[in-house]
Amino acid sequence: MRPPIYLDHNATAPLLPEVAAAMAECHASGYGNPASQHSAGRRARQRIDEAVEAIARLLGANVEGREGDRIIFTSGGTEANNLAIFGLAEIAPKRVIVSAIEHPSVAAPARQLERRGWRVERIPVSRAGVVELAALDELLAAPARLVSVMLGNNETGAVQPAAEIARRCRAAGALTHADVVQAVGKLPIDFRALGVDAMTISAHKLHGPVGIGALVMRRGVDMRPLLYGGAQQEAVRPGTESIALIVGFQRALDLAVQQREARAAHLQALRDRFEQRLLGACPEIVVHARGVERLPHTSNLAFVGADRQALLIALDLAGVACSAGSACASGSAEPSPTLVAMGCPKAEIDASLRFSLGAATTAEEIDEAAERILRCFNQLRLRNNCP
Repeated sequence: MRPPIYLDHNATAPLLPEVAAAMAECHASGYGNPASQHSAGRRARQRIDEAVEAIARLLGANVEGREGDRIIFTSGGTEANNLAIFGLAEIAPKRVIVSAIEHPSVAAPARQLERRGWRVERIPVSRAGVVELAALDELLAAPARLVSVMLGNNETGAVQPAAEIARRCRAAGALTHADVVQAVGKLPIDFRALGVDAMTISAHKLHGPVGIGALVMRRGVDMRPLLYGGAQQEAVRPGTESIALIVGFQRALDLAVQQREARAAHLQALRDRFEQRLLGACPEIVVHARGVERLPHTSNLAFVGADRQALLIALDLAGVACSAGSACASGSAEPSPTLVAMGCPKAEIDASLRFSLGAATTAEEIDEAAERILRCFNQLRLRNNCP
């Protein structure tokens, strides 16, 4: 049997050995509850504080002093996005602006706010999947509490002008939140330079552990918690912190930032090679967001003439793991909201799959994956009597 090829790193990126080793060391160290006052608890608190300072430096945040930024650990990107939307927005004025291509963990909370009586506006995007700044300016003419726009789209990889958006929102008196989950380790991330008030990150998208993410927050921003019952993390997100997950998060982020330039160059070269192989054999394949800056590891392709679910299953049987869109919308028969917002034809939307590469992806895997994909695509087209 041919070895499987994993091209779904945007859903989750496999844990790196160095990260697993750092977590194992934590499990073996006999740490206590970091909220306890005995020596085992104090040791745990010190280790967490060290990790927080390291994570802050790696993300361009400053947690020192009374005016320092805050890093609030969560169970992952979904919880961090929910905390940002509900925690920042539920203060007057009751008006929120999000882009039309946000991840479900932003889009769904925004819809929930609408059901509660908030006014939610959506920024349209171009055919290439980039937010329209002129439309944002029009929306900012009226008072808004919060604007949320991701930095790198999880489906197409299209990079958004997050720093410029933050600048315009700041001038209009609105808070800004950026979901940078897919961009960390692929683009330079500097919280203070980005200029946003809150920023979401998740460990398992950068070869860290599943089960931990964070919301980086500018000090002084009012935040209402989603959970109650403890004083941990300034009562913004109560509950006992997991030292092993936090240390694993720190180690994965450290590796991602240290190796970012080399990784990004490697990933982009492989992504371009992948697309060129497919387009060379089938020029009719459509590369979404091809004409704009994209995350180097993400490729969203329309195989017109094949149903995306049928092709996804065929590829799985052929040993190629990919996705039909966001993992948080997996199994949904609904068309991709991102591709709909981009104005893609229905034939393209119904035939689109996402391929995402990781740090360990090789050129040999890319070449073999392209061959398997073309074989499955051609078989489906013949079955459907497509030319």
